[in-house]
Amino acid sequence: MVPQREIYLDNAATTRPGSSVVAAMVAALSEGYGNPSSIHGKGLAAEQVVSAARAQVAAAIGVPPAWVVFTSGGTEANNLAIKGAARAYSRRGRHLIGTAVEHSSVLETLRSLEADGFALTLVPVDRRGRVDPAAVTAALRPETVLLSVMAVNNEVGTIQPVAEIAQAVSARRGRGRLPLLHVDAVQAFGRVSIPTAQIDLLTISAHKVHGPKGVGALIVREGVRIEPLLHGGDQQRALRPGTENVPGIVGFGEAAARIQAGGEEGAAALRSLRAHLADRLALIEGVSINGPDQDDLAAPHILNVSLAGVRGETLVHRLEVDGIYVSTGSACHSRDPRPSHVLLAMGLDREAALSSVRISLARSTTIEEIDDAADAIARAVGELRVLV
Repeated sequence: MVPQREIYLDNAATTRPGSSVVAAMVAALSEGYGNPSSIHGKGLAAEQVVSAARAQVAAAIGVPPAWVVFTSGGTEANNLAIKGAARAYSRRGRHLIGTAVEHSSVLETLRSLEADGFALTLVPVDRRGRVDPAAVTAALRPETVLLSVMAVNNEVGTIQPVAEIAQAVSARRGRGRLPLLHVDAVQAFGRVSIPTAQIDLLTISAHKVHGPKGVGALIVREGVRIEPLLHGGDQQRALRPGTENVPGIVGFGEAAARIQAGGEEGAAALRSLRAHLADRLALIEGVSINGPDQDDLAAPHILNVSLAGVRGETLVHRLEVDGIYVSTGSACHSRDPRPSHVLLAMGLDREAALSSVRISLARSTTIEEIDDAADAIARAVGELRVLV
């Protein structure tokens, strides 16, 4: 049976592209199809729209356009930042720092460098998923070249103390601004304030903010050296060679412009919706919220809960019957039966981790949708517990 209506609450996995984003991309595909590297008029026109989109993204994040390097998404940007910086500064040191709750595109990149001979320290987090800046400071060594910390956790929504960590790193810096600070801001962009003035490398992604999939950006502060992952062209200062994805970049630019237009009011509305959802779900027996217990420590769009006696994967499929879409955690591992490394790092046991679901909101989400989803979750949990 096809559900009569759809309530999409998996916006941390991906968002629905905005109508103006789609229109801008269609125009780029059908009219502005030139290669930005070509010297004729069609190529120059394509180069101009890429430059305009770069300016839009830069304005939304608060950096000069020259710092924006477009990539195929957040995963590539994280790889470029971490591998690129580690290799560029390897003669100065071979120690890297991350946290235990990073996205897999950061953790697995760090571990690949560890396999290549770099030393790696993963700093633990507390029960809210938050890292202690003092623990980061304690992990720093003279040979540390890079620290990577996410701004907002993609599974539980914890806001990390990036500004405090940046201050600690700055106080310990030696010659050449080392160690560098990389921030995965994929879930923070457009929702949480990011202290860009204190960050050396920053990752963002279009499809998390109502832009297209397949395009992201790495913000590279002036003076920071990174070695490219790819070779074979001089596009984007040879940091990311290859013909630019013009339609994707144009769509990213339009999505970034919409973020600026939304301002802080959109984030405040999201926070109110999240609080209402948390209050409704708290009425369900055996529910526990995973993550921050203070609003100022939680991203406004992500709520992660465990529901005792119900497997998260089973609940996801049951809710889909009602046209409600949530997830069990990171979309990159949604088909992995193992419990979330984030929840385990926060101290949850295996059963509680496996009984968790992530509900993530968009600015288009309504309070009526929240109420309908909460009612459906309560019914589904009751049904599933009876079956156990």
